[in-house]
Amino acid sequence: MSDTDTVEGLIQTLPKAELHIHIEGSLEPEMMFDLAQRNGVDLPYASAEAVRAAYDFSNLQDFLDLYYQGMSALQTEQDFYDLTMAYLRRSAADGVTRSEIFFDPQGHTERGVAFETVLDGIHRATADAETEFGLTSQLIMCFLRHLDEADAERTLDQALVRQDRIIGVGLDSSEVGHPPSKFKNVFRRARDEGFLLVAHAGEEGPPEYVWDALDVLGVDRVDHGNRALEDDALVRRLAADGMTLTVCPLSNQRLCVVEDMADHPLRRMLDAGLKATVNSDDPAYFGGYMNDNLRAVSSALNLGKDEVTAVMRNGFAGSFMAEDAKAAALAAFDT
Repeated sequence: MSDTDTVEGLIQTLPKAELHIHIEGSLEPEMMFDLAQRNGVDLPYASAEAVRAAYDFSNLQDFLDLYYQGMSALQTEQDFYDLTMAYLRRSAADGVTRSEIFFDPQGHTERGVAFETVLDGIHRATADAETEFGLTSQLIMCFLRHLDEADAERTLDQALVRQDRIIGVGLDSSEVGHPPSKFKNVFRRARDEGFLLVAHAGEEGPPEYVWDALDVLGVDRVDHGNRALEDDALVRRLAADGMTLTVCPLSNQRLCVVEDMADHPLRRMLDAGLKATVNSDDPAYFGGYMNDNLRAVSSALNLGKDEVTAVMRNGFAGSFMAEDAKAAALAAFDT
C-alpha cells in the first residue's frame, strides 16, 4: 500500500496551502508566557495551563476577549519574528508549502507598538522560513471591524509605505453588527492601490454579509462563508464565480458555529460545487494546525480520498500566488 492509498496517507503526504491563518492566533500559551516574562508584561493567568483552561468559548466575542489579552505579550520585532517562525516551522512539519498569513496591525498600534515593528518581524521570519523549509508566504493585513473605517483608512496609509511586503487586505474581528459595507470606501481605495481583497463573512454573520463582501467590497476570496448555505441564490453565485471559501473546521466547532463536527457544512459545500478549502484559523486557541483540521473534518464527515484531495488542491488553486508559481504548485500537487 502506498502512502496515498488512505485518507490519512493523503493528509500526511500531500503538499498543502493555508489561506486562513491569523498569526496572532498561533501564539501558544507557553510562548505567551515566555514573551510576557521577556517584556515585563503581566498576564491575568498564573500559568500556561490556566490559559488553556480558559479556552471554553461560547461565541466569537468570548474568544476575541482572550485573544486580545494574549496579544499584549507581543512587543518587539523579535517577538513577532519568534511567533511567526514557530508557526511556519509547525506548518512545514504538516506539509504546508504555501501560507497566506493574516496580521492585525491595529491590535498592536493601538497599544503603542509601531506598524513597522510588527511587519518587519513577521516578514523576516517568512524570508527565513522560505530558505530553511521551502515554505513560501505572503502577508494579508486585516482591518478590525469593531473599529471605525477612519481607523482602517489610517492603517491603509501605513501599509502603502510597505506595500512590497503586503499582498492583500482583509476584514476580521467581531462580525455581528459590523457588516462589510461599513468598510466599502477603504476597500475601494485598497483595490485602487493594487491590493487583493478578502473578508470574513458568514461565520456568525448572516448570508447578507457574504453578499456585501462580494458586491460592496468586491472580494477575491471569502473567509469562512458557512452561512452562505442558507441562501440558494448565494450558493449558485459563489459556485458560478469560482469563489474560494477559506473554511476552518476546528475553529467553527470551538466557537459553536457548529455544535458537532458531524454537522460541519464542508461536504455540503463540496457537493454544491463550491471551492472550499481547509485551514487552521487560530490554531493555538482552537486545538489544531492544518493536518489536525483535515483529520477532524474528514473523519467526522467520512470524506473519501477524492474529496480530501479536492479540498487540498483548492488551497493552491485559490491562493494568491503568481500564475506561473501557482501552475507549478498545482502540477507538483497533481504529480
